[in-house]
Amino acid sequence: MLHHEIVGRGPRLVLAHGFTQNRQCWGDFVDALSGRFELVLVDLPGHGLSNHDDADLWEAADLLVDVGGAATYIGYSMGGRIGLHAALRHPESVERLAVIGATAGIDEAAERAARREADDELATRLLDIGVPAFLDRWLASPLFAGLSDAAACRPQREANRAAGLAASLRSCGTGTQEPLWAELAGLRQPLLAIAGSDDHKFTELGQRLVAAAGTATGSPALFHRVPGSHAVHLEAPRAVAGAISDWLDQL
Repeated sequence: MLHHEIVGRGPRLVLAHGFTQNRQCWGDFVDALSGRFELVLVDLPGHGLSNHDDADLWEAADLLVDVGGAATYIGYSMGGRIGLHAALRHPESVERLAVIGATAGIDEAAERAARREADDELATRLLDIGVPAFLDRWLASPLFAGLSDAAACRPQREANRAAGLAASLRSCGTGTQEPLWAELAGLRQPLLAIAGSDDHKFTELGQRLVAAAGTATGSPALFHRVPGSHAVHLEAPRAVAGAISDWLDQL
């Protein structure tokens, strides 16, 4: 079973973090939601105190639902991709899905193969240099330029194991993911896709997610943009939490 903890009271939300993070990396986003909701904070495979290092995206989805049960699921980046798999495989448990900075996969096989090779090389480098040095490079990416030191949750990320993170890259990286765009037409749950206004790539992908899911009968799909970049829920936690709360209220 994946390691997790529960905070707050109310309707249940299950939170699935991004790569190199863990259940402790939600910052003020948790504070903004815990007054109204019960939050299940999960360490995904290879992260935090969870094992299952070699779980692929479908297996990770199964493990996530095992601890989350029937709930609204919220996933950021890698956690959003796992959430999409969970929603497709476990519609009885994933009642609603909100994703932040997520994609349904890379369309072109050659591009997927190149990304898979790049992720494998990145995993090898991670094992060679260790987690702290890897995070120096990872957090220097323009994707995370808007994060304050506190929001970057560096100490919590450093608690992750190098072997777990490397296995996650190889098993749950975007290069290993078969594209789900066609499958989204069968999604029956309400979907909210959120992206930072400065994150142009994931703004386009979020809009595409909503368009693909919106073709399903009875599947309300909504795209929402919040000022910020890729980790917008850490840059503007109350704005993102407010968007999710408003969406749930409307449903």
